[in-house]
This record gives sequence, structure tokens and C-alpha cells, in this order.
Amino acid sequence: MDRRHFLRGASALAGVTLAACGGNSIEDTTAAADAVDERETALGSRRTSTTGTTTTTAAGTTVARVIVIGGGMAGASVAKYLRLWGKGVEVTLIDRLPTYTSCIMSSLVLTGQRSMSSLLFNYDALRSKYGVKTVFEEVTAIDPVNAKVTLASGTVLSADRLVLAPGIAFDAVPGLTNPDAMPHAWKAGAQTSLLARQFAAMPSSGVAVLTIPKAPYRCPPGPYERACLLADWMKVYKPRAKLIVLDANPDFVTERDNFSSAFLGLHGQVIEYHNNIAIDHVDEASRTLFVAGGGSFRADVVNLIPTQRAPALLANAGLVATDPAGRFAKVNVLDYSSTVAGAGRVHVIGDSSATTQPKAGHIANQEAKVCADALSRIFAGGQPDPAPVTNSACFSTITMSKASWLHALFQYDAATGTMKAVPEATGASVGWNGNHFEDMGKWYKALMADTFA
Repeated sequence: MDRRHFLRGASALAGVTLAACGGNSIEDTTAAADAVDERETALGSRRTSTTGTTTTTAAGTTVARVIVIGGGMAGASVAKYLRLWGKGVEVTLIDRLPTYTSCIMSSLVLTGQRSMSSLLFNYDALRSKYGVKTVFEEVTAIDPVNAKVTLASGTVLSADRLVLAPGIAFDAVPGLTNPDAMPHAWKAGAQTSLLARQFAAMPSSGVAVLTIPKAPYRCPPGPYERACLLADWMKVYKPRAKLIVLDANPDFVTERDNFSSAFLGLHGQVIEYHNNIAIDHVDEASRTLFVAGGGSFRADVVNLIPTQRAPALLANAGLVATDPAGRFAKVNVLDYSSTVAGAGRVHVIGDSSATTQPKAGHIANQEAKVCADALSRIFAGGQPDPAPVTNSACFSTITMSKASWLHALFQYDAATGTMKAVPEATGASVGWNGNHFEDMGKWYKALMADTFA
């Protein structure tokens, strides 16, 4: 795929959602893609230019080497599209595991509607179809100035650029010594299966607690849609059970109309919602949560989703601000390069970066494409696209068979140096239905194919 088409591909990936909100979003995206076409023509004559480090003068020679850390939605996407768009760019993808477990759709495992195996994706296509090299090992240190990576084995790898996409880390919760006692299942995997078993074993008249951390966190609608899904499941399998939702935010973070209607109306007999509730500490033995300022909640099952931040790997490399609010890595969204002095050869994408865009799988895929496009231009002697566009789309399960949707189009704003949502191309569905639930499956299949296939 030529990179001039990726913006059009982004609109196609969420076509049902965009079409439902009217034509402006598609027109804006297509116009942006046409602008990319023009810039591509201008860049065409500079395809064999010097990168400033690794260079090439002949076809087939390596132009630049890029190491990508993290094989999730952002990392896999940037590795794939660097190979598609970067002439002579060698890409090595490093991850701890040879398979990726999708967080998207993972809440359906809790209700028995999906298996864990349906969420697994490997890197076979990235290797065989695109020539991405893979290393499955822990990264223990990053040298952001010299673009070097140290592995657990002691091996040191170097590149012209590093792209970091390690996802999120979770803050410690005072009193919680065994995370499995109150699993978050916000990183799909063993905890997802564990939480499903805990809900299945909950008494029919039991009480469950789900906590929502202070924003920003991974997948803004995610905790609310999980609560709706579980409430609908409880009506069938735990008919006298109650779900207490403790939200650290002052109000619903997103899709307020849909979620408030679902919480207070459709699921009002099951969900007990509390906002502005921050967890101070817990007693894991009694499964009790103590609230900042006083008060406590005890439950049979606790889905405790902690506050999130960029992993320690980035903080240890000096890529994350040390102030209390500096939980994520600040970047220049034209190419996602770090804004830390001397770390310009490091790019941070996905959930670890601090941008005005949501932390979610679809936007991670989009940020990866902007980064891949920018690096391809830089390696060809050019400059990043001065007006990038990204598209974020998602569906929310309001019941076990009906969903709502939400989408936003972001355009670069030169005055603030940020990505700003385009009001005319941003919105949510009015209510939920079975057709949206079916569209959710199609959207998921297309997004994962665009990333891993």
C-alpha cells in the first residue's frame, strides 16, 4: 500500500461510523489525502537522499535502521507501514511475547461471548509479507541520545531511530499486594480469564465493584461499556446481583448521553453509579475499597482499574516528566519525536505518548501511520507532513447484543502544536442497536487486519 492512500484507508476502516454522522468527515479526510498526494509528488525526486546517519546510493541498499519496541496496535502498525512506505528502511520489532492479545473486545470474554484465543494475533505476516525482523525479549534500558537498546540478555542493539510503543503501566494501589485479588483486566491476558472466573463464581445475589481511574487512561469509553455489558449479563446469570461503579472523574468521560441513559435507565436496577470517587487504599483479604475522604465499599468481586502511566522503561530513560502530572511522554505530533532535549531520534506512539488524542487501539494505529509517514519522508531527505490527520473510531457494548458508536477526526493545529478534533466530523450514535453490534465485529476485523495482516 502506498502511503498516499492511508488516510482514505482510515475513513474506510470506520466507514459505517463516519457515514452515520454525515458526509463532512469523509470529505475532510479525502481532502487531506489529496493534499498528501501533492506532497508525495514533490517528495518523489528525493527518494535516495542522505538520512544523516545510514545512507544509500543504490537500489536495495539499507537507507536507515529503525527499532520498534512494543508489538501492540501502535508498534505492529508502525513496523508494517515503515516497511511499506520506507524505501530501504530496515525494521526490527522487539516484544516480550511472540503473540499479542487484543484489549479491544476483551470484555466480551467476561460474558462468555468471546474466547481468549479469538483475541490472539502473531507477527507471521509482518515477517513474511513485509520483511519485519522480530526479537522476542525484554528490553531493560534505552539510550535515547545514541538510539541504543539493551536487552535482558545483555545484547545491545543500535539504530538510526527508535520508535517506542510499550503501552501502559499501572500505578500501585496501597494495600493491594496481590493484583489477582482485585484484577484490572485492563491489559488483556491472564487477568481477563481470571476476572471471568470470578464473576462466574459470584453469588447470584452478590455485589461487584468496578472502578474507573482518573483520565487519561486507556480506552475512554471502555470502563463504562464494560459496566453496561456486565450489568446486562448479571440480569441473565446473576439476577439479584448489583454492580457498583466508582468513577474517579466528575462525570462520564465520553458518550455521556448514551452511558448516562444506560446506567440510570436501562441498567438502573443493577448499576449503582458514584462519581468523584478516588480509591485511597484497599483491604484485599476482605475485598474492601476505602475511599479518599472517608467511606468504604465491600464486594464479592472487585474489578479495580488503577491509574495509568507510561512504563518505567521510558521514565528511566528521562522521556517522561518527573512532575506528578507527567505520566506520559510528551511528543511532537508531526512525527511523534520526543520533545526531551537530545532525544529527537526517539519517537513515542500509542498509549505511552501524551497527546490530545484518546488512548485507544484505533488511534494507536493512526498515530503509527503518521509516524511511519514522517520517518519515510525524513529518510528520503524531506520533512514530515505539516498537516497530519487521524481518525478515531470505536463501538461500545451497551448490552450483550447491542452497541453504540463514537468517532472523531483530528487535524493538526499549528497554533497550538496539537491535534484538534474537527467538530463537524466528531460525534456519537443516538442510542444503540443490534446493527451497531454487528458493525462492531466488522470494524474490529478490519482494524486488526490493517495492523497484523
